[in-house]
Amino acid sequence: MASDEHGTPGASGEAAVSPDAGLLSPVRAGTEAEPATSDLAYLAAMLDAEAALARAQARLGIVPADAADTIAAAADPARFDLADLALRARGAGNPVVPLVADLRRLAGTAGEHVHKGATSQDIVDTGAMLVAARTRRVVLAHLDRALDALAGLAARYRDTPMAARTLGRQALPTTFGAKAANWLIGCLDARERLAAVVLPVQLGGPAGTLDAYGDRALDLVAAYADETGLAAPVLPWHTRRTPVVDLAAALALVAGALGKIATDVWLLSQSEIGEVAEAAGPGKGGSSSMAHKRNPALSTLIRSAALQVPAQVQVLLAAQAAPHERPAGEWHAEWQPLRECLRLTGGAAETAADLVDGLEVSTELMRADLDDLLDVLGDDPGTGAAAVLVGRALDAYRRSRA
Repeated sequence: MASDEHGTPGASGEAAVSPDAGLLSPVRAGTEAEPATSDLAYLAAMLDAEAALARAQARLGIVPADAADTIAAAADPARFDLADLALRARGAGNPVVPLVADLRRLAGTAGEHVHKGATSQDIVDTGAMLVAARTRRVVLAHLDRALDALAGLAARYRDTPMAARTLGRQALPTTFGAKAANWLIGCLDARERLAAVVLPVQLGGPAGTLDAYGDRALDLVAAYADETGLAAPVLPWHTRRTPVVDLAAALALVAGALGKIATDVWLLSQSEIGEVAEAAGPGKGGSSSMAHKRNPALSTLIRSAALQVPAQVQVLLAAQAAPHERPAGEWHAEWQPLRECLRLTGGAAETAADLVDGLEVSTELMRADLDDLLDVLGDDPGTGAAAVLVGRALDAYRRSRA
């Protein structure tokens, strides 16, 4: 059956290619992470990898300089048919084979120098690391927004008393500033972990031995890393997937730290508590059937990402057990889960920054709920220790910004 203009099946047996607009993943729909991880972004990154390889080889005299310039000019994503590449990738099992064929054709006489000595995995992996590096910048920027807002909450409500809750029940007094400080340190730890992940270039050739480049091999890896802005690995990592797993683990940590905030906000915004609320506004928190409701929509979206990312990381962990010098399905299994980790975490970071920046805090309801607890406890144990903890968290935040 064919597809109509909306991508639904029709009658002729053809299938239209529809964009992945995030209809079923609203946490990343419309966020900066979405275009950074799109099919077009991956195509651009693989073409950047090919162009960078040609430039690096030209620096070492492996290919002519004018050929490298021609290849770089031909590596324009607008000149490639994305849907056609995706369909043709089925024949070879990866998109680089048809991409290289098209790039060679577009480069004309310089085409013989395209992809010289490289293998498909070199380009896919380098492209993935470029996408990761570009998306990481987006994620870190939104985490910085969230950290600034969290530091403001911690400082503003440093001495605002409220009931701490353990196992869902009121426990002892704390302050809302202490709760925000805990969110702050969780995000700060996750940000630092993500920022520290090494994203290396991949270049090994058909068997991971760099044999096509002779005694210039290691110099070429260094030049390739310099051209891409990625790190230079000690060895090719075709079947040693540490870079991918390190990145995924850091993204899961970020998603989890943001999910913790969202969970607390969701619980504190329940009708029976109401100590915090997400920012009000047109189209925010609406219900399709109950006009009176103001749902914690942002918290829900962030939690959806925090629940999905660890499951995607499981696939990446399992894919480490690749055979010999080239994966047979493990590498292919990484592509989509890694992208999901990047764009879900990126969407969650942007959403979380909006959430904490607009968070409404009811100090009156916090005090009222605490008074109910104190009626049970008797004497007020005080919250001085909590205020000290806030100070420590704010000091750590300031050091990170110094």
